[in-house]
Amino acid sequence: MDYRMIEAGDRVLVCVSGGADSLALLNLLNSSMIRVPDFSIVAITLDMGFNQSENLYAILEDYIQNSGIEYVMEKTEIGRIAHSSYNKKNPCFLCTRLRRRRIFEIAEQKDCNKIAFAHHKDDIIVTLLINLFFGREISTMMPNQPIFGGKLNIIRPLAYVAEDVVKKYTMECGCPCIENPCPTSRTSKRQYIKNIIKSMEKDNHKIRDNIWRALGHIKPDYLPKPNGLGFPIRGEKH
Repeated sequence: MDYRMIEAGDRVLVCVSGGADSLALLNLLNSSMIRVPDFSIVAITLDMGFNQSENLYAILEDYIQNSGIEYVMEKTEIGRIAHSSYNKKNPCFLCTRLRRRRIFEIAEQKDCNKIAFAHHKDDIIVTLLINLFFGREISTMMPNQPIFGGKLNIIRPLAYVAEDVVKKYTMECGCPCIENPCPTSRTSKRQYIKNIIKSMEKDNHKIRDNIWRALGHIKPDYLPKPNGLGFPIRGEKH
């Protein structure tokens, strides 16, 4: 209700990686638990082309097709391209860029006006810190984000849901979750930040909640203005 993510007549492309988060999202959007005006969904999975991923995605494909949901399963070489020898420094950036581009193309082909990602509350928290530590900016994922001049909207229906709740729901539903075949999934910046948060929680179990609540308590009057108080401006040489 806060962000009016889904409205009557929407056609939503649901991105399903095979992990617990995306399967929980698909399950919820295809259930009577979602009390929103009539809308339709199309599920999409991009096989990133990693070794042995084909067998894993076959299980996922059978599960979704048996649910009666319109489904697009597409094999790509995006993962291998992003992890090729000429792109060793930042495979995640190129992988995300290529994957998003293809998702946008399929959304247009399927006449979808919304694209649903399964990012949850913890993903939003982690993204905030990634952008702060590595991107030198204060920003994070939006629950409802218009793109291309409003032609499409990226929505994140799980934005208020904690990761542990999502995982528990998926287990209770018996969804066939598949392991992430990406070779850098355990060493990415995202995993690095998650490890930091877990470590900090050993001393303060409210750390995660405090970061989340801080997003709603921004005080512009107490933020420095880089171009007026001697702070460097982006791109400025010292």
